[in-house]
Amino acid sequence: MVEHAPKRWSGTLFTSSHIVTFPQFLRSILSFKVAQLWFAMSASAGTGVFVLSLMSIPFCYLFNSLIYNNCAEAFFFAGCSAVLILSTSARFMLKKKAPIDPLFYVFASYAFLSVVNLIIGLEQDNIIDGFVTFYLREADPHINTAHGHMISYWDGCVHYLMYLVMIAAITWGDSYRAIGLYWVGSFLTRAIVYILGNVVGRHGTHVGPLFLLHMLYVSVSVWVCFCIFSKPSVPDLQCASVQEAERKSLLHRPLDLLFIIYLIPAFAFCVFRGLIVLDCSSEWCLAYTQQYEPYLKDPSAYAKIQMLVSMLYSGPYYIITLYGLMVPGCGWMTDLTLVHSGALAQAQFAHIGASLHTRTPFSYRVPAGGQHVFLLVNILYALVPQALCYRCRSRPAFFLTPRPVKKTE
Repeated sequence: MVEHAPKRWSGTLFTSSHIVTFPQFLRSILSFKVAQLWFAMSASAGTGVFVLSLMSIPFCYLFNSLIYNNCAEAFFFAGCSAVLILSTSARFMLKKKAPIDPLFYVFASYAFLSVVNLIIGLEQDNIIDGFVTFYLREADPHINTAHGHMISYWDGCVHYLMYLVMIAAITWGDSYRAIGLYWVGSFLTRAIVYILGNVVGRHGTHVGPLFLLHMLYVSVSVWVCFCIFSKPSVPDLQCASVQEAERKSLLHRPLDLLFIIYLIPAFAFCVFRGLIVLDCSSEWCLAYTQQYEPYLKDPSAYAKIQMLVSMLYSGPYYIITLYGLMVPGCGWMTDLTLVHSGALAQAQFAHIGASLHTRTPFSYRVPAGGQHVFLLVNILYALVPQALCYRCRSRPAFFLTPRPVKKTE
């Protein structure tokens, strides 16, 4: 029996066909550790933003205690100093791994302001006290309306969650275009209705310096909207699946058929409410206003502006969406439904809440006998576009154009 001498180790870990040398194994371990370190540092950046946004709570309480008996200029300088302190703190916290995307810092600032807006809404409803008392006393009167209450809650809850999600996506290197487009629709509706309502409404003569500061926020946000639209969006779908989806007729797409059936009365409903705020003298308009939505006649004018915006923008959207659901290859459907669903969600939240809020005069609130119909119609009007958006995002094959397969010799 012949004994073979043991072979010397040649620096490989396996002797099969899949050979990994020791230097390659070491490099893979090092790359894995580097990835772990990058993830931890990126996660710390997102966590730092979350902590900084929560620092607005003690900031508000401290500044309210310091300047409660002072003038509005003191509040302005206190706010500027708070932003300066937060910016410096964020720079030190993110010094090791600062994200390159400039929108990270914009969303971080907006997250801070969202928590402030939530504090404003809670103190307006007497849930908390002593945080923004001076601001509510000296601020523009628009913030104390029922509509101002609802947009404070929306910005403090929904927008705050969007900012945190987008910040997390930036730190992890993921795409945030979808949630960004949803925010674009929500922001644009909020800004258009709030600004025009302030100008033409009951408090149009009380436009002050804080309103001009709000315009600076709007200008920066419009730039952010263009940045989000410029992000690439390339769905990864096989050409065969796109062609198969395009061959299906409308009868073989029952969900799309239901959406088409919904879009027709939705278009009529938004035009109907637009005619009401334009003082249509029809008996149907008068009866609907008295029994279900007297808030449409509120002198603050937010509801009027909202219905006009809905008629001028949502109305054409419903017609375009009808075309997009029937004709294949409309690639703009996914982005358009995202923007519109975000806009309608914000608009309906503010409209439903303001119609029932105690800050709205009693004569303009929804009557007790019509609340069930009012809630049913308006909630459905807000939820169905969300379902349509989900359908377009989860199964976009019908709306895409098949890419030709490149032939290789």
